[in-house]
Amino acid sequence: MSEPLDVRVPSFGHGLDEALLIEWVAAVGNRVERGDVVAVVETNKTTTEIVAEHTGRITAHAATAGTVLSSGAVLYQLAAD
Repeated sequence: MSEPLDVRVPSFGHGLDEALLIEWVAAVGNRVERGDVVAVVETNKTTTEIVAEHTGRITAHAATAGTVLSSGAVLYQLAAD
């Protein structure tokens, strides 16, 4: 089995380098398909759903709800299954 993939917080656009993690939609242990909603974040302009870019099983969350996340920070880990 390969090492889990670190999935990072996406860039939200010009001047939007941080977002507040509102909630996890996919729990640790859940299998996600590419395009599934994984988490909901809020920037100073909007609330946005973060979708999976890869298919696999979430092995760890790197942050809890209420945490301010920087673009490029690890959000969760995903293992191929």
